[in-house]
Amino acid sequence: CRVALVVSHFSDQKFRHGFMFTRRDATQHVLIDWISDVLVRERIIVKDLVEDLYDGQVLQKLFENLEGEKLNVAEVTQCEITQKQKLQTVLEKINDTLKISSRNTKWNVDSVYAKNIVAILHLLVALFQHFRAPIRLPDHVSIQVVVVQVLLFSRDAFDTLFDHAPDKLNVVKKFADGMYLVLLMGLLEGYFMHNVLFSFELMQDGNLEKAKPRPEDIVNCDLKSTLRVLYNLFTKYRNVE
Repeated sequence: CRVALVVSHFSDQKFRHGFMFTRRDATQHVLIDWISDVLVRERIIVKDLVEDLYDGQVLQKLFENLEGEKLNVAEVTQCEITQKQKLQTVLEKINDTLKISSRNTKWNVDSVYAKNIVAILHLLVALFQHFRAPIRLPDHVSIQVVVVQVLLFSRDAFDTLFDHAPDKLNVVKKFADGMYLVLLMGLLEGYFMHNVLFSFELMQDGNLEKAKPRPEDIVNCDLKSTLRVLYNLFTKYRNVE
């Protein structure tokens, strides 16, 4: 049996792992049946490779029955620290038996305890082959790991504002059509002369009577000049519905 692992990497953000398998169900069924047969005297029935093996309890019993050696570990562990300590001892013993350096294995305490199905399958297949299980695994089993990038954004003051004072944000809606945004940029960057010049050009294109005021009069807040321009616009468009 060959188990091939293909991993797609993205960036160094936080990741969530998903898995796609070829002949996965058949392989897992064979492994589950094999483990259950080995542990029949222990009255242990395995139903899920991940949930039943991740904490090292069933893995300990499996190795003891295969190797015929009792491991010096606690029979029952409840908290994460003691479970990981037990799992570490079991994996070290398995690696010694398989004559594999921990640096060269495709499994470790963290991956197994994190319920990484890829690591657990590699471990079980290695045990299956080493102890020459009397059954056959499906040929050319492949496991493809799809790494999905999940970008994590921290909350900021704007999130808090939306949560606690959404009614204060109505003024922001005035920027939707871009007009207030243009005015704001004009105020900040001194674009008003350009805007007024453009407005005078539009009035000429619209065949309005040429205004006496100059664009700079409007920019300089000359009220009389501004009124003259507005009156020209009123005269031209007062009957427009």
